[in-house]
Amino acid sequence: MSKNESSTLIGGLLTLKRRSAIGIAAAVVCLIVPVAASAEVKVTDFGNTKDGTPVKAYTITGADGVVVKLISRGAALAEWHVPDKNGRIADVVFGFDDLEGYESPANGYFGTTTGRVANRIAGGKFMIDGKEYTLAKNDGPNTLHGGVKRSLDKVVWEGKPFENDQGQGVVFTYTSPDGEEGFPGNLAIKVTYTLSDENELRIDYEATTDKATPVNLTNHAYFNLSGAGAPTILDHELMLAADHYTPIDETLIPTGEIAPVAGTPFDFREFHTIGERVDELNDKPGKGYDHNFVLNNQDGDLALAAKVREPKSGRVLSVFTTEPAVQFYGGNFLDGAVGKDGKKYNYRSGFCLETQHYPNSINEPKFPSIVLRPGETYTHTCVYQITAQ
Repeated sequence: MSKNESSTLIGGLLTLKRRSAIGIAAAVVCLIVPVAASAEVKVTDFGNTKDGTPVKAYTITGADGVVVKLISRGAALAEWHVPDKNGRIADVVFGFDDLEGYESPANGYFGTTTGRVANRIAGGKFMIDGKEYTLAKNDGPNTLHGGVKRSLDKVVWEGKPFENDQGQGVVFTYTSPDGEEGFPGNLAIKVTYTLSDENELRIDYEATTDKATPVNLTNHAYFNLSGAGAPTILDHELMLAADHYTPIDETLIPTGEIAPVAGTPFDFREFHTIGERVDELNDKPGKGYDHNFVLNNQDGDLALAAKVREPKSGRVLSVFTTEPAVQFYGGNFLDGAVGKDGKKYNYRSGFCLETQHYPNSINEPKFPSIVLRPGETYTHTCVYQITAQ
């Protein structure tokens, strides 16, 4: 699909906007925010964390029965109810009914904002300007998704509902203090979710810092277009706008090579079912698909990254991003955790498409830099759109 075609598909909502340095939003001061005659953002209590911090839920009701639920712990996407080709509504993202589930070991980053550095950092260390920083190792010898105790998926963000000409949504803000999880600098972060009437869920990320620090933010939603808890995603058809990917070592760290997908199980330049070739990777690092794909668009414009089709429901997920890469993960480590409505999230029953910079970029000079410096603003836009046909 050309850039013009993708822009036509998602309309005028998909223009990357640069904004000035961000601040921390005020606390929510109302419980129901009316946004239009047919829509609203409702704010409710979602319990308290183990340390007593209140968590809020934000439910956005859009057109055609579409409902999105966000929670302030992890600035997370908790529910997304969408119609199939026959108008039947299903929730297509993984999550839990209560805060206890999100705080449990069963939570595989379901729907969360991940960082400061999403994906992996080799050896749990990096250097900036000649100084070495050491992080917690929570994925074998490596650091995964920002750390252990105060990574962005585990902290409680401030949330504020809004309405604008693009739709309605929630702005989440959090300042990660200097030294949190070993990262330098006070990092002020804003994550904005906007639901449009065309069932586009747009996520805009911004961050500023007072010290040079690595930043790579993403959303870790797990999807099953048949409905969360359906038995498999192997029948889903996937297309990726990527001619290349980054091969990985035994610990899932990129080797530094940028390799062509042609002639490999990683070639999704045309639609293939996820299950068609996945068993070729069962004895390889990642135990299936858990790889970074280098997108063909590298100029920072919002462009199509991926499409997924589920034939029976007719649902189609389209993913657009300004980032240079997307991590495709096929749920190889899902182990039957019980989620919403008592449904089990079994092996290969969910997939992730995480828009991002390349894993371990901070330690790989050949990869695009993820270092953010004072006076600069990190920006990243991802749009998930679900239609039915």
